[in-house]
Amino acid sequence: MRRGVCLLTAMLTMLAIDRAAAQGPPTLRLTLEDALSKAIDASHRLAEARAREDVAQAGVAVRESAERPTITATAGFTRTNHVLPFSVPGPSGVSLLVYPDVPNNYQSRLELKWPIYTGGRTDALERAARAEADAAGAEVETAQADLRLEVTRAYWAVVTARASLDVLEQGVARSQAHLNDVNQRFKAGLVPPNEVSSATAQEVRARMLAIDARTQRDVAVADLARLISVPPDQPIEPTADLARATTSVSNQTLDLAPLIESARAARQERRSLQQRMVAADAQREAAAAGRLPTIQLTGGVDYARPNPKIFPRADLAQESWDAGVGVSWSLWDGGRTVAEVAQAAAASRAAAERLAEFDSRLGVEVRQRALELESAIASVTTANSGVTAAADARRVVGERYDAGVIAQIEVLDAEYALLQAQLDLTRAQAAVRLAEAQLTRALGR
Repeated sequence: MRRGVCLLTAMLTMLAIDRAAAQGPPTLRLTLEDALSKAIDASHRLAEARAREDVAQAGVAVRESAERPTITATAGFTRTNHVLPFSVPGPSGVSLLVYPDVPNNYQSRLELKWPIYTGGRTDALERAARAEADAAGAEVETAQADLRLEVTRAYWAVVTARASLDVLEQGVARSQAHLNDVNQRFKAGLVPPNEVSSATAQEVRARMLAIDARTQRDVAVADLARLISVPPDQPIEPTADLARATTSVSNQTLDLAPLIESARAARQERRSLQQRMVAADAQREAAAAGRLPTIQLTGGVDYARPNPKIFPRADLAQESWDAGVGVSWSLWDGGRTVAEVAQAAAASRAAAERLAEFDSRLGVEVRQRALELESAIASVTTANSGVTAAADARRVVGERYDAGVIAQIEVLDAEYALLQAQLDLTRAQAAVRLAEAQLTRALGR
């Protein structure tokens, strides 16, 4: 008995697992903020930008280290051929060995080098590296802003596709109801066969539009799934309501001058270009410093057998030390310094021109996005009026058709006009959300 109960439990468990597998993964409910958070965590493009920033920060550390002293330890062994020992007579008559036969040579040295003056080259290179790091950080912010816009577009594309599908499915339901009514009238001998054919054609067209809208919804969901790093077949249900979200938009006129100034201060692309200019100027200073001398402190300790710095040479491990100041001044380098200065100056001019071009386009971009938002808001108001008028016309036409005073073609026209008005409203509401996102991106917020 107990064995039978266990077998039944196992069978029920397997059946439940198969049913869950057949149903597919559970639906993922998402707010826009959830989608943005998931996309930022999963974005490979953003991860690449952050890695480039890490590279630039490491470059700053490299340039900073150039100002610090370096300590180097070296060691080695050399085997030489045998030589004839050389000695000289000593004052007491005993021979003094000056150069013994020592074929095994051991060397070790601990050396210190510290640049104390580089003509400003080290400082300039460090400033350039810091500017490059700041530019890389601004590029990370730019990539994140671009990603937010892309995710926002994809999210509202899903919401719009779902809303459009709902509208078309309602149109299919109305067309099917009208077709059923026409069939009843035909059976009763009240309408000719061609009206049945016309109603059927209208119903088929509505179903075809719904099929196309369903495909567009699935494509939009797959694109959003890619951005938030979930499987393409993952069902996603946005929690935002397109109509309710649109009513929260302010209808006040946008003041362009403060918006442009705000965008000029907030856009990370502009900050990146400014830092590129700073880096190029610092590179030019570093290149110009090649005309100046460099001074460094040097010193070291040798421990060798034999020690070549101690005379006479002996097969003994002995230590010695040295310290000094070195000066290096390139008097002629074949025009290398001049070329490096010209190269850095050209890079600075190029960055300045890119910044000027960006500023010239920024005002136009902000104005365009602001006008698009105002236009989209006005379109929603107009589309709402269109839906109200089309619904009222469809109701009146339906009543007159039921009374037998108009032909069916007017009903079909009114039905199509209502469907088109509802789709226009959905597109207008989606345009508001997209215009909002694009204006936010243009303002650098």
